[in-house]
Amino acid sequence: MDRIVYTAAGGAARTLEAQAALANNLANADTTGFRAQLAAYRAVPVNVPDAPQPGTRVLTATTTGASLMAHGAIHTTGRVLDVAVQGDGWIAVQTPQGEAYTRAGSLQMNPSGELVTSQGWPVLSRGGGPIVIPPRAHIHISRHGGVNSIAPGETVRDIARLGNIKLVNPDPRTLVRGDDGLFRIPGPNGGFVAAPTDPRVQIKDRALEGSNVSPTAQMVGLIQNARSFQMQMSVIKQASANAQSANAILGPAGN
Repeated sequence: MDRIVYTAAGGAARTLEAQAALANNLANADTTGFRAQLAAYRAVPVNVPDAPQPGTRVLTATTTGASLMAHGAIHTTGRVLDVAVQGDGWIAVQTPQGEAYTRAGSLQMNPSGELVTSQGWPVLSRGGGPIVIPPRAHIHISRHGGVNSIAPGETVRDIARLGNIKLVNPDPRTLVRGDDGLFRIPGPNGGFVAAPTDPRVQIKDRALEGSNVSPTAQMVGLIQNARSFQMQMSVIKQASANAQSANAILGPAGN
């Protein structure tokens, strides 16, 4: 069968991958701090070894996955442990793979009193350790990430600094998204590296940043991908029909 089948099949496979990314974005349109996934592809020429001339056909290949880094809308919640990064920047958290970054600021307290994300990842302090909140303490988080507490019955003079949330602002081009939805900085020799604290990053307390996904744009993308997939399938069907016609002409009946 003509090589066009493989070309169309490759295009159809890339279209399905893009459809999966768009569907995932649409499913996370209301997820706090979510960054939309971008599906990108490149053309790869098909070169046959020892061929007298370069191949005339190309296939498609998936490039390194990227994310849309535009900011989501910030809305006030009134909840004490809700924080939203204002402008560029990230909240550092600890994972088994090392330090990672998120914009999802719906923080919680785990049974040990540690400040964690809604997924359970411990929020890192500037010193690299967890931030532990005493039982029944009244908490206030400053715009630079300072976590302050007042025990029941104490006054403003008794405010204690429990730690400072590590806020970073690495180059977005160095960040890769993991399967857990967190972002990390790959190291030169494997593994991941930690970004330095950036004192210019600020947060807004009692507020959350929404997803930067545009449901309308994702729906349009889904429709465009569906049409592209239908076109690739039509090419395959036409190639099959051409092959059947050629076989009929060259077969016994055609002689």
